[in-house]
Amino acid sequence: MSVPRPNVSTDLLQVRHTTRYSYTKPVTFGRHRAMFRPHESNDLRLTSFEISANPTAAQHWVHDVFSNSKTILDFSAAPPSDFLEITCTFNVVRSSVQVPVFPISVNAQRFPFDYPKEQIPDLIALIRPEYNLPDEAVNEWANKLKKSAGDDTWTILTTINSEIHKSLAYKRREEPGVQPPRKTLDMGEGSCRDFAVLMMEGVRQLGFAARFVTGYLYDPLTDQKDGDAMQGAGATHAWVQVFLPGAGWIEFDPTNGLVASGNLIRTGVARTPSQAVPLDGSFRGSMDDFLGMDVDVQVKALAPTLRS
Repeated sequence: MSVPRPNVSTDLLQVRHTTRYSYTKPVTFGRHRAMFRPHESNDLRLTSFEISANPTAAQHWVHDVFSNSKTILDFSAAPPSDFLEITCTFNVVRSSVQVPVFPISVNAQRFPFDYPKEQIPDLIALIRPEYNLPDEAVNEWANKLKKSAGDDTWTILTTINSEIHKSLAYKRREEPGVQPPRKTLDMGEGSCRDFAVLMMEGVRQLGFAARFVTGYLYDPLTDQKDGDAMQGAGATHAWVQVFLPGAGWIEFDPTNGLVASGNLIRTGVARTPSQAVPLDGSFRGSMDDFLGMDVDVQVKALAPTLRS
């Protein structure tokens, strides 16, 4: 008996991310840390990468505690300037299965379940809720969805992911940071970061190991220039990974209701959003010297999708 081959899609994608800071007068710059390099894996392969700064900066690379690649930009030899522009461009080959099958361990297919003892030391910090008072509100919200989904582990996670997408309004916010998850529930709206934190905190309240993911979202309609864009496209994007025994880390994008989507290009994973900031740094001068920041993100396909 022949086994049907999975329907695999492969895209060659290019990401160009430009951040420009403006000042009222020339200032000098401290070190900046950029988390732009994609996480390579069996479904994501980096083919080219370039990062540049104006004024020019010396560069070196480090890995953080989560093995994210960070570019350190050193401006100690750069002259004062009334602007700073940092641009990163990279190409990736991104593959995905149209209907993925996750080999969840038999003992984890029904909820609640226990993580294997040997995995607990590595997962415990990702199971523990980040907000000590997220309150009963988030706990009750997560448990209500769990109750409606039954005891099937996969159904519980997809229900929470889908509920955020369907019931909360997406609102793009340029300011840094995230809303507390309870505030997102109370307001009924939030950014992709807020939705990621809400799902992460909700599943942690139930006992799942979860982590925050930062990166980019490719929207095929961007190239077609027709139709409604995905929520979160055209900027940095955020979503969640949940660890399931047997299947490993699985990606959930509650902003768009996606699961293990080939549209997601991850560049960083972390326990909290503050550990996965795409770009941060400092300047020497008065806060009144700072005029503002502009960010431009473009994600496009360099070739037609290959299907097999």
